[in-house]
Amino acid sequence: MSAVAAQRGADTSEEPEGPRQRRAWDTSWVPRVAGIVAYVAGLLNLASAITPPERSRLTALRDVIPGAVSSVATAATVSAGVLLLLLAKGLRRRKRRAWRAAVALLAASVALHVIKGLDVEEAVVAFVCLVGLVVTRKEFRAVSDRSSRWTAVAALLGLLALDLIVGILLLETTDMVRGNTGTWAYFETVLRGLVGLNGPIHAVSHRRDDSIGDTLVALGALTAVVTAYLALRPSEPRPHLSHDDEERMRALLAKQGRRDSLGYFALRRDKSVIWSPTGKACIAYRVLSGVMLASGDPLGDPEAWPGAINAFLDEADRHAWTPAVMACSEQGGEAWARAGLDALELGDEAIIDVEDFSLEGRAMRNVRQAVARVERAGYSCEVTRIGALGEQRKRELRAQAAAWRGAETERGFSMALGRFGDPEDGRCVGVLAMQEGRMRAFLHFVPWGDDGLSLDLMRRDRDAENGLNELLIVSALQAAPSLGVTRVSLNFAVFRSALERGERIGAGFVLRGWRGLLLFASRWFQIESLYKFNAKFRPVWEPRFVCYPSASHLPRIAIAALEAEAFLVLPSLSRTRRPGS
Repeated sequence: MSAVAAQRGADTSEEPEGPRQRRAWDTSWVPRVAGIVAYVAGLLNLASAITPPERSRLTALRDVIPGAVSSVATAATVSAGVLLLLLAKGLRRRKRRAWRAAVALLAASVALHVIKGLDVEEAVVAFVCLVGLVVTRKEFRAVSDRSSRWTAVAALLGLLALDLIVGILLLETTDMVRGNTGTWAYFETVLRGLVGLNGPIHAVSHRRDDSIGDTLVALGALTAVVTAYLALRPSEPRPHLSHDDEERMRALLAKQGRRDSLGYFALRRDKSVIWSPTGKACIAYRVLSGVMLASGDPLGDPEAWPGAINAFLDEADRHAWTPAVMACSEQGGEAWARAGLDALELGDEAIIDVEDFSLEGRAMRNVRQAVARVERAGYSCEVTRIGALGEQRKRELRAQAAAWRGAETERGFSMALGRFGDPEDGRCVGVLAMQEGRMRAFLHFVPWGDDGLSLDLMRRDRDAENGLNELLIVSALQAAPSLGVTRVSLNFAVFRSALERGERIGAGFVLRGWRGLLLFASRWFQIESLYKFNAKFRPVWEPRFVCYPSASHLPRIAIAALEAEAFLVLPSLSRTRRPGS
């Protein structure tokens, strides 16, 4: 057994097996059914408003309800239907705000169905749905982020102001029949037009009048949809790592940092942190697309992990976020599984035991030849602690890293620190490749306990010779003993075992098909290339897992993970700038 594997085994501590605590995402079917019911009710509202009412019903209403009131009710029914469709997702996610809005809309729908044409059947359906929501109100307890509420209010006011300006300009630039030219007549015409009703001001041309009406209705629909979306979207609180949290996390890393090679990456400042009741463990996370996403194992004493995990899951439950963990170790996966999540092997981490590493032998021939070729081209490497570099040199490295970056957005979440040269990160290690006094590439490692390093950043000049990355890795490994380093973690290889088993003789149809799909995805994501590069150094492969509530949540978790790693950049009105980008 290698020193790395032995250390991993020695670090494993037993925890008492406790009862699995069932959470809202796997205990209740009510929110899912409520979402479907709201969707159906919304479609019924739209259908009943669009379908011409029966003449007998209208005849019965004409004696008691003016036609204008019936028209208003029809327009309001359309609006209620659209909003119910938008509320369906919020109900499925157990949002208390969505429940309140749905109850109000269903209550209004009951009255509107009667007023617009004695639609008793639709009114009964809406009433039954209303009763069902009231009876099951305790199921809808997820809180909403206050910032999204005020964003929705601001958007509503801003869009209404824009609608009024556009509507008044349309009226002013058109030949109109103005029975009332007062200021309020303009406002009344535009506001009524937003919900599909006529106002006191009309165009001379019927075609032009219809065109203005359609424009106002479109503006009203846009305003309603945008406001509802902002009010009901999954909240993404701005991630923040306070100075106090960072200091406490560094104290945990000083005591327990040897356990997980990804531990130092929890110090990214675009993450939030949640603590166990005792303060002996914590979990760093971000919320993206409604997913509360953690990475690696919890920091701190494994005996305190259950407290941190329960706090994490309680927070996710309170906000109706989907909890998920990326790239945790086997020990971490077992801890999350005891708390109720499922685990799936995501890939393997390449770990090199410095003492066992050598360039000798047939297996290392390709690496040995690549290193020799690059050295003959005049390249040499300097390995140093980042704290030993001057500020000017750090600024130059930051500028060069930005220039060599392949994408505008800095990628990384699970295995990326997101910054370089911070005064607090003096124990990080840099490997600089020089050619004739000019820097052509460099690596950046973060500490892994007191005797390990974990690869953070790998940048190179695109015009540099092939094999330069091999020289950088070999130089780091050769200089490791002088830095007191005994183990080095390289990149994470996603689905490595599937790629390896799928190319063996006798691999089955399913395994070969899965490997073929991964190779196809490698055209856009560095799946196969990372695996093959890491495999050159004959590492020890340590499995990493993704933890999730159920298989139905995996698509959303995959989107959140791609967004966190910046492989998928979704448009946003106010996106937080990523550190280092």
